[in-house]
Amino acid sequence: MAHRNAPRNTVAGLCRTHTDFPGSSRRYPNTVPAQAHHVTVVGIGADGWDGLGEPARAAVAAADVVIGAPRQLDLLPPIDGQERRGWPSPLRAGLPALLDGLTGRRVVALASGDPLLSGVGGTLIELLGAERVSVIPAVSSVTLARAALGWPAESVAVIRAGDVHAVLRELAPGRRVLVLSADETTPAGLAALLVEHGYGASRMTVLGDLGGRAESRLDSTAASYAGPAPRLNIVAVELDGPLPAGWTAGLPDDAYDHDGQLTKRDLRASALARLAPAPGQLLWDVGAGAGSVGIEWMRAHPSCRAIAVEADQTRAQRISGNAGKLGVPALRVVNGRAPGALADLPAPDAVFIGGGLSRPELLAACLTALGSGGRLVAHGVTLESEALLAAAYREHGGELSRIQVEHAAPLGSFTGWKPARAVTQWALTLPA
Repeated sequence: MAHRNAPRNTVAGLCRTHTDFPGSSRRYPNTVPAQAHHVTVVGIGADGWDGLGEPARAAVAAADVVIGAPRQLDLLPPIDGQERRGWPSPLRAGLPALLDGLTGRRVVALASGDPLLSGVGGTLIELLGAERVSVIPAVSSVTLARAALGWPAESVAVIRAGDVHAVLRELAPGRRVLVLSADETTPAGLAALLVEHGYGASRMTVLGDLGGRAESRLDSTAASYAGPAPRLNIVAVELDGPLPAGWTAGLPDDAYDHDGQLTKRDLRASALARLAPAPGQLLWDVGAGAGSVGIEWMRAHPSCRAIAVEADQTRAQRISGNAGKLGVPALRVVNGRAPGALADLPAPDAVFIGGGLSRPELLAACLTALGSGGRLVAHGVTLESEALLAAAYREHGGELSRIQVEHAAPLGSFTGWKPARAVTQWALTLPA
């Protein structure tokens, strides 16, 4: 076994991670002082110390402090003089104070499997910066699960079950999903959700303690699942049910709970085509109504982020319900009136204004918030808002359109065209 005086340079030269996540425009600020120490993040599996390679063992043995979950710390042998600490709760809010108190000491943080697969490694990089974090990964539970099931990586979607409603974005017959469970209650909650949405025939495999001596497997359908599940588990699902909605913009209007304040299907598709959702980017959906534009922005890619700003409290609550039902529970909802409610929000990559143009300062505030390459789409239905958009077009350029959609409807004993209210759309893309 590695001992207390193991060489300090064992992990030198290991690959560093990056603050620019692939496909993302988001850059993470350092929120721990610049003099903060270095942290080595060691991935550990259910097989504990026995499964660690020599670099990982040497890093743990040389540490002054090891941080981890109680079950992870219990997998390590005792090391004289070494302090062991649990993670703070809540994790993200408590980490800066914990790390500040450890400056100058050799610190190892334990993570399950691959620390950068929905793990604490990414959080530490946000706080410290990539130059102060080394990562020694273990085989992840996702890799072990795919190996057990014979599922190629490209055939599987991976979901972290902070909220199992995220699986609803993936609903499609034949789709394979791996859900990283929060605890032993996740499989039952997932099964109930699938049954509720017509996917009770989906095959579920609950894999427990993968790689450990207590490894287990339970096969069932969502409808027949009865548990129990171990606390450490991952759920593999082969989805079987109807196709409720695709990923392209323009879901049916009846997919949303609304009171009439909804950007209708054809207009929504037109707006999102110009907003151009891209991985990792952030949308402000201002005057969000039912939240449809922000929701469909997030459905375009799992890393897309959106903030829905809505002054009406009932509508704001309705947005959260729609987001969960359509598989994007991470949509952030701000109940407040723009432009004041925009003041402390992170800078957007794109802005949609569906309401509130009667306040001229709103359009100016949104334009000011956008950076290089930012996109803005605004809709107006009144003469006053149309005049504002026309003036903005004259000043800034872009694309000004007037859109009117007609639908076939009964006309006596015949069928005729029923026009919807015309909408003026202004779209602008700032220079890159």
